[in-house]
Amino acid sequence: MTRFSLAGRRVLITGAASGIGLACAEAIAARGARLILSDIDANALAPIAARLGAIMARPCDVASEAEVMAFATEVKLVAGGIDVLINNAGIGYLGAFEDTSPSAWRRVFDINVMGMVLMTRAFLPGMRRAGTRAAIVNVASTAGFAPAACMSAYAASKHAVVGLSEVLAMELDGEPITVTIVAPGVVNTNIVKARRNIAPQISVEQIAGLQAYYDAKGCDAEIIARDIVRGVEGGEAVVRSGPYATLLCGMMRVSRRLTRRLSIASSRKIGFLGPAPTGGW
Repeated sequence: MTRFSLAGRRVLITGAASGIGLACAEAIAARGARLILSDIDANALAPIAARLGAIMARPCDVASEAEVMAFATEVKLVAGGIDVLINNAGIGYLGAFEDTSPSAWRRVFDINVMGMVLMTRAFLPGMRRAGTRAAIVNVASTAGFAPAACMSAYAASKHAVVGLSEVLAMELDGEPITVTIVAPGVVNTNIVKARRNIAPQISVEQIAGLQAYYDAKGCDAEIIARDIVRGVEGGEAVVRSGPYATLLCGMMRVSRRLTRRLSIASSRKIGFLGPAPTGGW
């Protein structure tokens, strides 16, 4: 497959006002693409769109079908459609399974999974009708392959993103639309810093410990964006990027038991699981 040049392509990025989404917008703008940006934070989005010369930017709650469809209609009028869809918008949630409420589960799945479903349903038909080279990029997580403790809702949502993407890739086989799954490792973004996305039972000390871990082990979002650009241009099926992404995904395939034990040990070290029971494993 020949490389897919992003120059002049219409690229839509959700969650573009911060983190991986913002880094992607900057990296893709540098490739000469025509940006279409969305984020739920209108105030943060506006100056970014102006700085990067986006052809269109507007706030959109990807969990709202009405907002997504209105956004798709406007994109059609302004840009005539898109060539690349980067489903990046998402939230984290930190908390033990029994401390994660049904409402938290619904919010995580509404944004992380249904947001991708709604955006893809809104834009895929036009991409198929165009019949030209195109790409869908779904930002999952290493947690979608090898999760850690105290992230049941988040990990389950990212597993769902992986499954959704695999099925899309099969259904689009033979068409000029690639589907790329992105599995970032440890990244310093705001996804772990919003108190609303942390169970009340998680203490300030635990949050501080996790933040220290991310500060020490995490990478900048620009690294993930660089690898996403490479993946889109090369038509890669999976992009594993950032610390531990390739290692953990590979280990899970070799030994689920060993990977789980290493994750348990790491969770205990930073204070998210109690001490090992007497007698060891």
